[in-house]
Amino acid sequence: MAIADVTVMGGGIFGLSIAWECARRGAAVRLVERDRIGAGSSGGIVGALAPHVPENWNPKKAFQLDSLLMAAGFWAEVAEASGVDPGYARLGRLQPLADEAAVARAGERADGAAGLWRGRADWRVVPARADGWAPYSPTGWLIEDTLSARLHPRAAAKALVAAIRAKGGVVEEAVSEPPAEVFSNRRREGVVVWATGVAGLADLSMDLGRRVGAGVKGQAALFACAARDRPQLFAGGLHVVPHHDGTVAAGSTSERAFETAGGTDERLEALIATARSLCPALRDAAVIERWAGVRPRAKSRAPMLGAWPGRDGQFIANGGFKIGFGMAPKVAAVMADLVLDGRDAIPDGFRVEDSL
Repeated sequence: MAIADVTVMGGGIFGLSIAWECARRGAAVRLVERDRIGAGSSGGIVGALAPHVPENWNPKKAFQLDSLLMAAGFWAEVAEASGVDPGYARLGRLQPLADEAAVARAGERADGAAGLWRGRADWRVVPARADGWAPYSPTGWLIEDTLSARLHPRAAAKALVAAIRAKGGVVEEAVSEPPAEVFSNRRREGVVVWATGVAGLADLSMDLGRRVGAGVKGQAALFACAARDRPQLFAGGLHVVPHHDGTVAAGSTSERAFETAGGTDERLEALIATARSLCPALRDAAVIERWAGVRPRAKSRAPMLGAWPGRDGQFIANGGFKIGFGMAPKVAAVMADLVLDGRDAIPDGFRVEDSL
């Protein structure tokens, strides 16, 4: 086949989103996945698109805000091009407040959100309600934000593949060896974007002679529970996310030390018990899937974007960790600007060199 303008290595959320954005802009795109689409952490079940708290503002939080605000348009266009529903909905999020100090702090953050979120979403303190979904709050108050959204990870990946192909792009799976042209330094043969997750962090670390990131394992559970129009819940680091297909996901753990990448254990059982205690609707709901996977976390804790040092025409998009789906629309736009137009809009803290 003809050499692509852009070859994307990796079929996770960053690779798929970048390939789609480049194809949408008219580039000839080829995406190559050595296993299957969503084989890594992007094939999970949670899909919480949730913001950081609106305080101590920094480039990472500003980038995330832009991406979350772009998400509705991004996923609507993917759905239209593909004919596949990615399960996106911006339904907000509820968080219980444990004590009066937490109530006061939440009120201060509401004031911060009014300015930092530019009037595009709210963070507010509201009375708790007994509606069979909302979590119990010891203070009788909840945080409600209107910026959080949800996405079905597997449906989103399927939609992106179909959208890329609808624009004439090529998506290949089960490719054991990268195409020879991706190792060429000749610009005329197109650019290469490496979005290869945990394996990519290891490859980059070896190439640069220093560790730039590592994998962090997560476990999650999927319940049979019809709650598609409910907001997501968050408490004690646990996300409870209702999906459009009659399921609710709960996750996830964060494990830096682990023996097996895909195995579930007693930590997931504890998570399931916590989810049942947090959300009344889950108390008797059946668990229909237990999932585990390893997420790529860059040393900088922000996504790692930009040129691969020492490799002309080759680029990195990695380190999505827990916020990859939420960051994907903006990551795709910034990387397409860079590889197609040479326009560098990568924020401070996101560059490959920031993880060195």
